[in-house]
Amino acid sequence: MTRIGLLSDTHGYFDPRFYDLFKDVDQIWHAGDIGASDVLKSITDFKPCRAVFGNIDDAALRHELPEHERFRCEDVDVWMTHIGGYPGKYAPGIRQQMQLNAPRLFISGHSHILKVINDPSFNLLHINPGAAGLSGFHVVRTAVRFVIDGSNIQNLEVIELGFRR
Repeated sequence: MTRIGLLSDTHGYFDPRFYDLFKDVDQIWHAGDIGASDVLKSITDFKPCRAVFGNIDDAALRHELPEHERFRCEDVDVWMTHIGGYPGKYAPGIRQQMQLNAPRLFISGHSHILKVINDPSFNLLHINPGAAGLSGFHVVRTAVRFVIDGSNIQNLEVIELGFRR
C-alpha cells in the first residue's frame, strides 16, 4: 500500500498545513507549476517526491524535472504531466499517446480545476488536484490524497485549503 499526496499549481507557495495534511503519506506527487525551487526543496526535504515542470516553471526547474513522468506505483501504470487536458479534451499529442499506450492513472494540473473522472474510452482514472497555490483564477485551493494498493486506486480524499487570498 502506497499513500499519495497530490498537488499542482503551487505557484511558489507550499502551504505549511501540508506538513500535517501529508504527514502520513509515503510520497508527494506534484503535477507542475511548482513556481520556485525552494518549494520543491521543501517538499523533497519532507517526503519523497515525484514532480513534473509546468508552464510557469523557470529554466532551473525545467532542467531538474521532466515534462512527462511515466512510472509504476505498485501495479498501477501512472502518467503525470502538467498540461494534459482531461477526458474528451486531452491536450494535443496526449490523446495520440493514449491510443498507443494508455496508463491506468493519468494526472495533470494546469487548469486549476479539481477533477476526478473515469475515462472508459481508455480505461483510466484521470485526476487533476486543482491548485494549491495563492495565485491564479481558482477560488478554493485544493489538493488530493489517495492510496494505491496493488492495482487498486482507492480512498481518494479531496482537501480544501480554503479561499485563495
